Amino acid sequence: MQNLITEKQALHNNKGELQNPGWAKDLLFEYSREHVKAAKIKIKEWDYYCVLSGNKGAAFTIADNGYLGFVAVTVFDFDTPHEISNSVMIPFPMGRFNMPPSSKQGNVLFQNKQITLKFTRENQARLIEIDYKHFHKKQNLTGKIRLNQPDLLESMVIATPFAKKPKAFYYNQKINCMQAHGELTLGSKTIHFKPTDSYGVLDWGRGVWTYANTWYWGSASGRVNNKLFGFNIGYGFGNTSAATENTIFYEGKTHKFDQVSFHIPPNDFMKPWKFTSNDARFEMDFTPIIDRHSSTNLVLLKSIQHQVFGRFTGKAVLDTGETIVIKNFLGFAEQVTNHW
Repeated sequence: MQNLITEKQALHNNKGELQNPGWAKDLLFEYSREHVKAAKIKIKEWDYYCVLSGNKGAAFTIADNGYLGFVAVTVFDFDTPHEISNSVMIPFPMGRFNMPPSSKQGNVLFQNKQITLKFTRENQARLIEIDYKHFHKKQNLTGKIRLNQPDLLESMVIATPFAKKPKAFYYNQKINCMQAHGELTLGSKTIHFKPTDSYGVLDWGRGVWTYANTWYWGSASGRVNNKLFGFNIGYGFGNTSAATENTIFYEGKTHKFDQVSFHIPPNDFMKPWKFTSNDARFEMDFTPIIDRHSSTNLVLLKSIQHQVFGRFTGKAVLDTGETIVIKNFLGFAEQVTNHW
């Protein structure tokens, strides 16, 4: 039985351990860096946005991983297909990014001589603003994208411990199905996002992780039969016996299911994938379009990422028993191995 949290409460007890591991439909746990019993170099805080629309997309990251800050932007063209990425790394930020303790309020800003990236929390909306000088081939990337987040839009929130490290934890919120409106300009080209077919997801995370781990995550948002539909799937991080993050979103409501498995072809992320669940509520085929692959090796710090964008075809079963059938539904799935 997964532990559903329905009331506001502190995330940690006075020992610095998660006091009530589980999941919620809103950000009910109260997080504070002061209550984390770990060195500043081990605390990880990040905001990641991904906005997709038919044949195009963009992703934005501001992450303070303690020992290393990471700010990244990617623009996708799924027709060509190709992606353009650029990023900056900042040694030992250890809290200097001033990431807010809640996704409900507070803004995130990173700025240096090359890039200004800002995430602003508005009333029932979020605003992404980018000004990236010499983003690609001396071309600047600029623009604004507003994501609509009505108060009634439920999310997936999970508080996960790590079995062998009682003071390590993963506190995460995924907000799917936010309609997007805005544009990005790269050189002479303008990329438009219209709310009729553009949707964003926020991956908001705070935590202290163990050194070596491999996680799996997938996400998609859009419309099926003119109704908002999306999902969040994943595993590989900590002890999920109290709750998993596997969730279906339909017309703003969350529908929780149990375990999911990613069936990735060995040695080739661009071959078709499959997804299955132990309760038969999520069964999908996945056709890759782009593998956004990166590999970082700083001896003690390593990261190998395959974030694969493509189209899902299959079924998802709601809590009511209703089956939602999707075909060629744009989203992504990833496998990430970190030593950090």
